[in-house]
Amino acid sequence: MVMSALIGKTAIITGASRGIGRSIALRLAQDGAGVVLCARDAALLGDVVAEIRKTGGKAEMIPLDLRLPEAAEQLVDFAVAKFGRLDIVINNAGATKLGDFPELTDADWSDGFALKFFATVRITRAAWPHLKAVSGSVLNISGIGGRTPGAMFSIGGSVNAAMNCLTKSLADTGVRDGVRVNCVLPGYVRTDRLQKRLDAVVKESGVPMNQAEERFVADSKILQLGEPEDIAGLVAFIVGPEGRFFHGALIDMDGGATKAV
Repeated sequence: MVMSALIGKTAIITGASRGIGRSIALRLAQDGAGVVLCARDAALLGDVVAEIRKTGGKAEMIPLDLRLPEAAEQLVDFAVAKFGRLDIVINNAGATKLGDFPELTDADWSDGFALKFFATVRITRAAWPHLKAVSGSVLNISGIGGRTPGAMFSIGGSVNAAMNCLTKSLADTGVRDGVRVNCVLPGYVRTDRLQKRLDAVVKESGVPMNQAEERFVADSKILQLGEPEDIAGLVAFIVGPEGRFFHGALIDMDGGATKAV
């Protein structure tokens, strides 16, 4: 069933082939937006597009490696060519390497910033004139590691912290230009990446998966694991008409993982 909150709007979602990005694409399409999906895996993107179209939604896809400087303008031009306008940009793409700091190379750091931070910069810059024309919205997906990084998350924590800072800076520009800019910081959400961590708990401890999840939740001092659909629901609210007063917000959605004020 298609709801009406975003009918007539066009949204770009990066990292849309799986996990949080996929759920955001499905939800925005359900709410009536025409969605443009971007990721590197064309086959997985095609599956998401087919799922959206099967339920009456409007979706297009463009496989791109967003680490490449020219990819951002290609993505924005494609979206505008397909739908005639651009209202929403969801910067979600980017996974960073986990590892002990002394073992992380320059290439690891460069890759982490290229896919998540610099892609966000380039896409937002390319999209800004279109968003300015329609009083559009940018929503960045960062992560709680940007507030409380750990020893194995020095790249991801640094990238997410940069995303948070960029959000605040862009929001200041958005006051002048009429573009809303916000950031959601997911916690432990049931994605492929989290599943690998749970699999490691099962392997190390020998307990079944349900007990591994209980142990992970207890050790993380959180209420429960999140689902990608939880994040998608919040994103849809923020970029929709009811979220109009959100601007420059860094919103934790993490089951209580972030303890700092």
